[in-house]
Amino acid sequence: MSAMTATTTHPASTSAASPAALLRPDGGPCRILVVDDEASLSELLSMALRYEGCEVRTAGDGAAAIRTACAFRPDAVVLDVMLPDMDGLAVLGRLRRELPHVPVLFLTAKDSVEDRIAGLTAGGDDYVTKPFSLEEVVARLRGLIRRSGAARAARSESVLVVGDLRLDEDSHEVSRGGEEIHLTATEFELLRYLMRNPRRVLSKAQILDRVWSYDFGGQANVVELYISYLRRKLESGPGRSPMIHTRRGAGYLIKPGE
Repeated sequence: MSAMTATTTHPASTSAASPAALLRPDGGPCRILVVDDEASLSELLSMALRYEGCEVRTAGDGAAAIRTACAFRPDAVVLDVMLPDMDGLAVLGRLRRELPHVPVLFLTAKDSVEDRIAGLTAGGDDYVTKPFSLEEVVARLRGLIRRSGAARAARSESVLVVGDLRLDEDSHEVSRGGEEIHLTATEFELLRYLMRNPRRVLSKAQILDRVWSYDFGGQANVVELYISYLRRKLESGPGRSPMIHTRRGAGYLIKPGE
């Protein structure tokens, strides 16, 4: 259980002015996962981060944190070391298998050198001890996200990979399991958008805006039509499991075949 209460923090709204919103490279809001079993503290952190333009999800224990991270695909994680079901170091190990490059900021009441070393050695990117100010946490996250973005840019390649599906953004070559797949220009753009957001549900409106660049109004079924084209080309054939999935009333997502 967390040893400190939310009253030890100071609301971000007390700042004279908010810095620029925390944004992803594509211009969308940064997604932050806050993991703490103290609900009042999680709520204060969430409010401060939303004030900075972030999209926030919370979890109160390690199991919920892992489930939420897999679905939400956060750009950064604020992780309490002491959780009711497992410690933060164990949670971090599970997160790193699913999201190997996501920056993690530890929150803890422990401030010994040994605890700091343990957290950082386990793969944490930064460490804040309680009590702390919300402004400090936001500033630390801002730095982590900025450095993480630079690191992603440094290692980025033109090739997107989801399971055994490979898309080369430069050559426009697509293959699954080593077998080349020929796509039209629109099919390629739709697949690229899905693969840039693996395991994330994308609505028809989002897809229309990004792939077709304008609203089709009553012709939104064009998305369904092109999804069916992609499924036929990507999933037909022996041994090929489904990769593009429908979430009724929500949209579509792509994930590795099972």
